[in-house]
Amino acid sequence: MATVDQTRADAMEQEYDPSQSWRPLTGVVGPLAYLMLLGLALYQYYGAGFGTPAAHWHKGIFLGVVLFLIFLVFDAGKRHTVRPGLLRPGNVPWYDWLLAVASLVAALYLPFTIESLTFRIGSPNTTDLVMGTILIVTVFEATRRVMGIVLPIIVLAFLLYGVFGQYAPFQVLRHPGTSWDGFVSHVYMTTEGIYGIPLGVISTVVFHFVLFGTIATRMGLGQFFIDIAQCVAGRYPGGPAKVAVIASSMFGTINGSSIANTVTTGALTIPAMKRIGYRPHFAGAVEAASSTGGQITPPIMGAAAFVMVEFLEIPYTTIILAAAIPAAMHYLGVLTIVHLEAKRLGLKGLPREEVPRFLDVLKRGWPTMLPLIALIWVLFSGATPFLAAFWGITGCIIVGLVNPMNRVGVRDILDAFQLGAKYALVVGAAAAAVGIVVGVVTISGAGFRVSFMVTSAAADLGGFITGWGSMLPFGFFSLEDVSLFLTLVFIGIACIVMGAGIPTTALYIILVSVAAPALVQQGIPPLAAHLFVLYFGVLADITPPVCTSAYAAGAIAGANPFRTGVTAFKLGNAKVMVPFVFVYAPTMLIVLPEHFTIASFLFVTLTCAIGVILLATALTGYWLRPLAPPVRLWVGIAAVLVVVPALPANLVGAAMVAPVILWEVIALRRRDVPAPEAAE
Repeated sequence: MATVDQTRADAMEQEYDPSQSWRPLTGVVGPLAYLMLLGLALYQYYGAGFGTPAAHWHKGIFLGVVLFLIFLVFDAGKRHTVRPGLLRPGNVPWYDWLLAVASLVAALYLPFTIESLTFRIGSPNTTDLVMGTILIVTVFEATRRVMGIVLPIIVLAFLLYGVFGQYAPFQVLRHPGTSWDGFVSHVYMTTEGIYGIPLGVISTVVFHFVLFGTIATRMGLGQFFIDIAQCVAGRYPGGPAKVAVIASSMFGTINGSSIANTVTTGALTIPAMKRIGYRPHFAGAVEAASSTGGQITPPIMGAAAFVMVEFLEIPYTTIILAAAIPAAMHYLGVLTIVHLEAKRLGLKGLPREEVPRFLDVLKRGWPTMLPLIALIWVLFSGATPFLAAFWGITGCIIVGLVNPMNRVGVRDILDAFQLGAKYALVVGAAAAAVGIVVGVVTISGAGFRVSFMVTSAAADLGGFITGWGSMLPFGFFSLEDVSLFLTLVFIGIACIVMGAGIPTTALYIILVSVAAPALVQQGIPPLAAHLFVLYFGVLADITPPVCTSAYAAGAIAGANPFRTGVTAFKLGNAKVMVPFVFVYAPTMLIVLPEHFTIASFLFVTLTCAIGVILLATALTGYWLRPLAPPVRLWVGIAAVLVVVPALPANLVGAAMVAPVILWEVIALRRRDVPAPEAAE
């Protein structure tokens, strides 16, 4: 039975994830960084169970330590040189030491002066301006170091818009602008900016679930998921690919990073897929598409679910129930393509001797499930996610120390704690950065301005389309229908473009602030609007040219990364269609009483599932036998109509696909109709 080589997985993650690429530290600086990371993790763990200091102190401590560590361990240019000296103590340049100390002081200045802060909001003194400017600059640079240039460019664009809004190119986007004093006062001294909701959620709930996922993986839960997936699907046609889909979906329930998911499970599944006959780019694409699905899979959902709780002010359990069916549709689409591709290529499953026995896996690994069960139990009992994460982490520690099948030592647990804090650095910096974006949105009204611009453009284009349609002897769609559809398309494209290279949580916060209001303005339920922008934002991870998960998977597979990304996007087709379904038919989300009935839920879910399977058939070019290109196109059109949550469209789609099914069944039975070659 194959086991995860965690050392290799960590090395690959460092190569393809900029947030894990650290400079080598020498002397006492290495142990200092380790102890600071460990201290941050233990402080957060203690706070989850026994309470944190006042919010302003907690946010200040968290942000200050995160920024200090980033400047300590991340090179400005990713050179990773080792030249310790008088001006590079511990191999850290003097200017990085200066930035580290300055960011720590600026982050802690606010809580130290909180008593007189209220009287200075709107009219900051010189020290306020200096400290605020330092923090804004260091947050910008720290974000660039851990995440690359995409998010900093977005933040800079918003910053310039906030200050110079009167010069915006479009009249609808113009606002009076603000002075630098006013800008610093708003984004630094209030809870509408850097110290706002994003940092608050990241420094409490999100950090703890990142920590839980890291520790649970090191305790053996990730390996248990892979073993279970091998038992379930390993022997069926295309077994390793189905193992990848199932294992990645389960791994995604505890992991907030699509890249970490890709390299951990992909190191085992991708070589196995290639060995049984899948082409390298397809093998990599299966893993990438499956791993990014973890970002929309409850209970963690890339940690975006916890931020959603704050924005929507609804229970966490409501969100994860709403996300369950759409996530299942994504994996249904991937599994269907994987199965049909295996049948088209005549692939077999794994040999019996390579598939572990289910009872052996269960006997060996069941203890590793206990922390996850405890976490979910506490969540659904009505406790806060904060407390649920505490008991989940505590369960990991206990299981790790006493589990006779996979016992770990105290040092292993401490290493897992510091590694979890290391993973959390990127989300900490991202939270502060998007806090600046949120601050600009609130000071300028950018969300409503963008909403007006998008909906107006959709209405204008919709009027043009329906105007031409009125010349036909029949009309299918009203102006409102077309305008809503175009708004969804515009917002979806914008989400994919903005999502390039940005972690799920940070991306979600930006999209909710800027894009979601346009959907809510169209009468879409807020929960459906938030999930819509999240889905399309996550699509960026498998959408070329910036598709980080596909690049990592392509490297493991030895395939062209761009081709891997294109194939991964094809595999993730359900992520494109399903958001439209739950926007038009919110009954799929289950938790909206004004839209939900058992009959409507079953109808929408069933037609969506059938449509996803039909589209997978069209994309693969195979059903009972290879399909000719015109037939594939015909089935693809029928699939879209079946997915549409409207009975007339469903009936048309069914009428279109029924003759194809009948013909294929007859042709297969008679075996006297030559099968056309399937297109590549």
